Amino acid sequence: MKTLDCRDAGFDCEGKLRAETEEEILRQAGEHARTEHNTEVTPELAEQIKMLIKDEED
Repeated sequence: MKTLDCRDAGFDCEGKLRAETEEEILRQAGEHARTEHNTEVTPELAEQIKMLIKDEED
């Protein structure tokens, strides 16, 4: 399972995304950014976000 903490991306937000794949995390991050932060994930931001995705430990 992959995870992304919104706070790690520079937002003052408790959001935590979880998905099976990096692609799904990026899709969720785009939706979260639009609905919660009124922001669009640009290709440049997506590349930065990819570096913040972690593998969830059991």
